[in-house]
Amino acid sequence: MAQRRPWEVEDEPWALIEPLLPKVERRFRHPGRMRLDDRKALCGILFVLYTGVPWEFLPQEMGFGSGMTCWRRLRDWTEADVWQRLHELLLAKLNAAGVIDWSRAAVDGSHVRALKGASQPGRARSIAPAPAPNTM
Repeated sequence: MAQRRPWEVEDEPWALIEPLLPKVERRFRHPGRMRLDDRKALCGILFVLYTGVPWEFLPQEMGFGSGMTCWRRLRDWTEADVWQRLHELLLAKLNAAGVIDWSRAAVDGSHVRALKGASQPGRARSIAPAPAPNTM
C-alpha cells in the first residue's frame, strides 16, 4: 500500500472544506482558460507549506497548477475567511465528539477584540525638551 503524502487531501476532510470555499462562476463571454480544480490548488498550497519550497518552484509535474495560481487561491480564500470558518467548524466537531479538554485552553488577550466601552488610554506626555524660560 502506498504511503499517503501529507499534502494530499483525502475525501473526508475535503467534504468539510469544499462547502466553505467561495464559488467562482465561469464567465459566459470570454471565459478564458479553465479554472484549476480547488482540491488540486489546496494540495499545491499544502505542498508549498509542508516542504517550504518557494511558490515559483512548485513542480508543474505534480498537477497542482502553478505556484502563482496556488498563491492567488490562498490569498482569495484568506480574504474570504475560509481558514477561520474551517477552524471554527473543526473545533465544533471536536467539541461535539468530546475530544477537547477545555480545562487546558488558554485565551491570549492579543487575539480578543476590545468591545465598545473599553477604557481609552490617556494622552501620552511629551518627552520633547521644552523651550527655556526667558531670563531677560
